[in-house]
Amino acid sequence: MTVKDLGIKAKGVQTFLSQVNTDDKNRALLAIADALEENADSIISSNALDLENGKAAGLGAGLLDRLMLNEERIEGIADGVRQVAALEDACGKTVYEYEKENGLKIKKITVPIGVIGIIYEARPNVTADAAALCLKSGNAVILRGGKEAINSNKAVVSVMQDALESAGFPRETVQLVEDTSRSSANEMMKLTDYLDCLIPRGGKGLIKSVVENSTVPVIETGSGNCHIYVDESADLNMAAEIIFNAKTQRISVCNACESLVIHSAVINEALPLIKARLDEKNVEIRGDERAQKACEGIVPATEDDFYTEYLDYIISVKTVDSLDEAIEHINEHSTGHSEAIITSDDENAKRFLQCIDSSSVYVNASTRCTDGGEFGLGAEIGISTQKLHARGPMGIEGLTSTKYLIYGNGQVR
Repeated sequence: MTVKDLGIKAKGVQTFLSQVNTDDKNRALLAIADALEENADSIISSNALDLENGKAAGLGAGLLDRLMLNEERIEGIADGVRQVAALEDACGKTVYEYEKENGLKIKKITVPIGVIGIIYEARPNVTADAAALCLKSGNAVILRGGKEAINSNKAVVSVMQDALESAGFPRETVQLVEDTSRSSANEMMKLTDYLDCLIPRGGKGLIKSVVENSTVPVIETGSGNCHIYVDESADLNMAAEIIFNAKTQRISVCNACESLVIHSAVINEALPLIKARLDEKNVEIRGDERAQKACEGIVPATEDDFYTEYLDYIISVKTVDSLDEAIEHINEHSTGHSEAIITSDDENAKRFLQCIDSSSVYVNASTRCTDGGEFGLGAEIGISTQKLHARGPMGIEGLTSTKYLIYGNGQVR
């Protein structure tokens, strides 16, 4: 089946989805969650094929970690679907309403975007997360994962489609592009007659390709060169613990910390503490000259290091002499994802929050918290690093648009 065929089928279920009430959507979502757990063994078996192929292809540890599914992760995915079911419906909300002097009654409401396409890489959990969010927000979805996860994705989508059908929904509500060649991705980027929105999730190369080549409107979910700034007033033990979590809790994700910025007044004390924690996970630290002098075992950093999303046990360190210099460095090198300041100074915290131009900005907390579930949004479709339509973790509200309903009694212009 071609990508266009999938688009035609997805467009064909739009009218059905526009009329589905919240209870029916929730019933379908709960059926999907149960089915994922009930079919965990078959999904894990399919995932094992992808892991075997990935190892043979030389995938790194980070990508293999993203790819791997086990019973615990499938339970987590199912719980994420249930969390989406528990959310308030984002569709049909009245944004505002008013009556004009001529008697026209005008109401603005939230509605589904329509048909959403998602292009992503070796993340089979995205398959279920994206489908759940699109279903709850009344959208049909066409999923196009990478070749690394094709067996896992086929298994997950098959389970979801069976569950949808049992709940009285068309199977075409959720569809998978099984052709993982570049041509299928290119075809999706040009499917303007059938796709209302295209969302890329993955590495910098994938996102850049979609943004530059798509004629379908794109919501950019960017890569994450996330920074943590250790201010001169920071609690250094807190800083070490937060950095340890942000860097090592899971290295393969976009909200992991990749870059440290440390005030020169505390670097001699802070960096040895931080390195001692990161040494527990054998993290390589690449630092500027002052960082190298402050602590033994620091590898010299290049300018490219300060721009790099490693997705590995590597982190960069930049030394600065002021909060202003830290803000300037972060805004120049960041991908606009998530940044944090560790400080005891309320004024410095306020300025950091105001001046850092990223989707999520923290005071005394780990960047790993940038997540739809952590923010109470349920599962997320991605972390948007652009500024139009949606920014930050995208839950169901980010997958809706608006329209006006106008009631008259014969008015003309």
